[in-house]
Amino acid sequence: MNTPTTAKIPATVITGFLGSGKTTMIRHMLGHAGGRRIALIVNEFGDLGVDGEVLAGCGDETCTQDDIVELTNGCICCTVADDFIPAMEKLLQRENRPDHIVIETSGLALPQPLVAAFNWPGIKTQVTVDGVVTVVDSAAVAAGRFADDPSKVDAQREVDPSLDHESPLEELFEDQLTAADLIVLNKADLLDSDGLSAVRAEIEGKTRRTPTLIEAHNGRVPADVLLGLGVGTEADIENRKSHHELEHEDGAEHDHDEFASFVVELGPVASPAAFAERLQGVIDAHDILRLKGFVDVPGKPMRLVVQAVGSRIDHYFDRPWTPAETRATRLVVIGLSEMDEQAVRDAIAGALEEAEAA
Repeated sequence: MNTPTTAKIPATVITGFLGSGKTTMIRHMLGHAGGRRIALIVNEFGDLGVDGEVLAGCGDETCTQDDIVELTNGCICCTVADDFIPAMEKLLQRENRPDHIVIETSGLALPQPLVAAFNWPGIKTQVTVDGVVTVVDSAAVAAGRFADDPSKVDAQREVDPSLDHESPLEELFEDQLTAADLIVLNKADLLDSDGLSAVRAEIEGKTRRTPTLIEAHNGRVPADVLLGLGVGTEADIENRKSHHELEHEDGAEHDHDEFASFVVELGPVASPAAFAERLQGVIDAHDILRLKGFVDVPGKPMRLVVQAVGSRIDHYFDRPWTPAETRATRLVVIGLSEMDEQAVRDAIAGALEEAEAA
């Protein structure tokens, strides 16, 4: 099913906030690709390429290491020329070109600069944006996760009416929605019908456009729904401007000074369930947005994946450690820039000590 070299290769951009379930959805899609040869570009915010390793460990024919390109030098929306364009050119030079390219952006990425990059010479004639899919954590939206304490903001505005700006989280969330051709309301099973209806109404109120909305449980969306939208989004980029673009028409660069990330390295974890339970307290105490990584459990041949958004933590064994790998516990922590890194490091180390002593 190789794509003729004269045809444009469709590319799907999958975006969504931290922990929305992008990787889970892509993994499901790769396992049900219907014979398509899919190349995957994965962007990480932070120093440890967790998502790429999770996807490479799925074991499906369409999910081999050769078809996965990881970009770990920062947010893809800020490194288009240095990282994304060369990665695309490398894919296009392959003898067996992919039938479809899927790009998973960092949870902190603006989709707009990435979509605009498809208009670059050398890319525009060979690839088209089939569509932008934004994945939403429905439960997080229902819990008000994308507002930095709305009551506090309202109180500040009462004192100073000039404070009419939105939080970085709210703006980023709205920008990802504005760019979307398809919005997936993921984790819909965590809400009742009234809660889901409220989330749907809130999402519809946060975008200036009218993309299609669908519901999903655990990222289970058919590949034929995600792929084949046929939008050609790069031609409509002017109608999907981000807050930053609207406020800085002079071309000022976008940055991520509001967010910070670092890697915590620990020793083996003999009691992973107890450790995960204590990590919940650390996440709540320090308002960590996202925590993810791999854990070395002594006596277990498989590595343990840890994924947390807010205070919800999932952990599961995904595949055996390979002989070439050094078994280690490494966790990526992502939060706002004012997060006290040393305090978080100490708290996570303390959580491990408590778990092992219990």
